[in-house]
Amino acid sequence: VQLQASGGGLVQAGGSLRLSCAASGRTLSSYDMGWFRQAPGKEREFVAAIIWSGGSTTYADSVKGRFTISRNNAKNTLYLQMNSLKPEDTAVYYCAASRWGRLGVIGTGPYEYGYWGQGTQVTVYS
Repeated sequence: VQLQASGGGLVQAGGSLRLSCAASGRTLSSYDMGWFRQAPGKEREFVAAIIWSGGSTTYADSVKGRFTISRNNAKNTLYLQMNSLKPEDTAVYYCAASRWGRLGVIGTGPYEYGYWGQGTQVTVYS
């Protein structure tokens, strides 16, 4: 599967952005999916994940209540709605597909994902 992330940009603190991740090559419904982010000088960190059906999600504590992960399998697209953005959310955001396909298991470690998009930059200024 190939993944293409988009929707990043420059936004003032308190604002919102919606990231999209378009899948091609295989259908999105074949994978449990996740979003990660990486800030300069830091390791890639888990943001949110969703199982193949959309029936279960999980979030990092730092984004819980502000971010929402969702998917539209008919459109082969994964989303990340980001509200109440903070400067510490500034990072390159990556979408990823589970290396094991659709086990229905939430993965929070980068090693659990075998397919990655190219990343989209999100910059939040105060």
